[in-house]
Amino acid sequence: MTIRTERTPNPNSLKYKVGKMLIPGGSANFPTKQSAETRSPLAKRIFAIEGILGVFIGSDFFTITREEGIAWGDINAHLAPALESFFESGEPVLQGKAPADKPVVGDIGISPELVEKIQKLLEERVRPAVMQDGGDIIYRGFENGTVFLEMHGACSGCPSSTATLKIGIETMLREQLPDIVQAVEAI
Repeated sequence: MTIRTERTPNPNSLKYKVGKMLIPGGSANFPTKQSAETRSPLAKRIFAIEGILGVFIGSDFFTITREEGIAWGDINAHLAPALESFFESGEPVLQGKAPADKPVVGDIGISPELVEKIQKLLEERVRPAVMQDGGDIIYRGFENGTVFLEMHGACSGCPSSTATLKIGIETMLREQLPDIVQAVEAI
């Protein structure tokens, strides 16, 4: 199996393209070792490597976020045998049901049709670009003109994530829904 690495805008995250489907049409975020324990055998093996802070799994890639000061060479030296043993084992990437994504803030002062429009804009115009960079953005609610989003993978903790939110996503949503969206915030 050939695995390609790609840099991300986050210097502490690296994207690994595996050339095979991991999660068809979806993604899973594991911001802690504990979050992967019973849900993802793949993420659990990656977290066994010293210096791993987070694992994000996309359709055909995964992104690792490391601790500051840990060398990618050290991580990669341990990652290759861990991946080889995982893929030879036949274990699933995910097991059990994923917890449902629920709005954290709720949808206060907005119709279900407008929520759907915001989610469609995010799905079609934002998520593909963000996933290209090894991350994901999930809608978490709307209140008083503000759209709340959760950042996963390389986006979480990325130095350029504020610019992505304000210059990219907020500008696009304000242009598309000028009387509805006033701001975008990460939670």
